[in-house]
Amino acid sequence: MRDNPAMPESARPLVYSEIEIRSYLPSGWGIRPGASGVWNPRARTWSIEVYDGADNVWPVAVPASEATRQGRLDALRAGIDTVARKSLGRKSVITG
Repeated sequence: MRDNPAMPESARPLVYSEIEIRSYLPSGWGIRPGASGVWNPRARTWSIEVYDGADNVWPVAVPASEATRQGRLDALRAGIDTVARKSLGRKSVITG
């Protein structure tokens, strides 16, 4: 019987737990209800939708190449930080 070699880490899909995601979200942000992270094998990107304190929905994407280069959790943090910075320039319902 031949042993199947383990899948190389670079070929495995990215997976993040809810706790890992929430730990990097800014205060007042959350994971969109009913949303779960999705691995896109063609784009080699993991993504999920989160919302900010004003209930605006934001897509967070983590490319596998960044997870390999920076480390899995650092890539998640960078993806969330990028979205949080973009949200700062968005006009709110109150300010128009």
